[in-house]
Amino acid sequence: MRALRPGATFETERLLAPDEALRIYLAAVAVRPRGSERVRLDAAFGRVLARDAVADAPYPADDRSTMDGFAVRSADGAAARRIVGAIRMGAAPPGPLGAGEAMRIPTGGVLPPGADAVVPVEDADEGDGMLIPAEAPASRAYFTPRGDDMAPGDLVLRAGRRIGAPELSVLATLGLTAVEVFRRPAVAVVSTGDELVDAGQAPGTGQVRDSNRWAIAGGLAALGCEVVHLPRAIDEVDAIRAGIAAGLRVADAVVLTGGSSVGARDHVPAAIEGLGGPGVVVHGLRVKPGKPTVLAAVGAQPVIGLPGNPASALTILDAIASDVFRALTGESQARHATVAAVAAEAFPGRSGWTWYVPAVLDGAAARPLALRSSHTSLLARADGYVVVGPDRPRIEAGEPVTVVRYGAA
Repeated sequence: MRALRPGATFETERLLAPDEALRIYLAAVAVRPRGSERVRLDAAFGRVLARDAVADAPYPADDRSTMDGFAVRSADGAAARRIVGAIRMGAAPPGPLGAGEAMRIPTGGVLPPGADAVVPVEDADEGDGMLIPAEAPASRAYFTPRGDDMAPGDLVLRAGRRIGAPELSVLATLGLTAVEVFRRPAVAVVSTGDELVDAGQAPGTGQVRDSNRWAIAGGLAALGCEVVHLPRAIDEVDAIRAGIAAGLRVADAVVLTGGSSVGARDHVPAAIEGLGGPGVVVHGLRVKPGKPTVLAAVGAQPVIGLPGNPASALTILDAIASDVFRALTGESQARHATVAAVAAEAFPGRSGWTWYVPAVLDGAAARPLALRSSHTSLLARADGYVVVGPDRPRIEAGEPVTVVRYGAA
């Protein structure tokens, strides 16, 4: 789908649903990570793995107790055992365990050869150096077998996974003090509009502070991108084209806010078309908010035109364009945090359209907020959004809903 001529109107029947638009765009543009680098483990949080993590040995390396208690042989049944020693944490057992014997063992302690169960301290009595279990222990009770967590050759973490606290634990367990991660892509942000002034400037009549660039910068940073702030562009094709060209020189992708609608002063699609192919791949989506979204590229560098209204811009970045930037970061296991709730009121939509309705949570109940795209505070007051449609244009009160949290998971 090509850009519309200035002054044209969106033809509703030609607008694409979000999933279809992304499929077409990602088929037309080779969005790939920009190489990889090796970083220390203490710098790996939030980065994306560029190489699979494979277990090189069994973990745990030994049979380990999951309780404070006594290592025993299950074959001895419920009979009393003689306590012949104690196992220390971080040390090998003092020797093998024979018939009719028991050894004290802490949680995490290594079972001695011959033992195949642990009797927890609360399930036994002891006296005169003897252990008396409350009942016959079952084989393999209360211990983690060698290699039960990870076996040699196990693919534990796939390339394309974002590294969080659990992943850091796995990498450290595998002894990987440095890991291969994809490079963070640089994304240039260009705000467009004659009405914009700096955040620190008092706006005059008809002017607004340039809040979009900061919202978009935060969203991009959460996705793992390095943000490059470029000067604002006035509402002229040449000025916008110059801003995009500057972004393409210093960054891997460009995001614009404003100037993508079909009014006489909305020149983003025309500005992109003058920079080279493939140009505008999609202009206009069957969504609310965010209908005038532009998905474009110059070569393999994405150029994304977001609406100028604050709620629309951030919603489209989160719900749709985030997939483009995840691909650029190398993240292939994208996750949005979601909350299961019940609609406290009806969530409206429109047949055949996808609506992203902001919502607030009150315990397990979700309530829609009035969708005012121009309201800067709207998404800050929301706990997330509910996707309504396209096949089902309305969610009634009392029905289950899924609230999608804003930002990367």
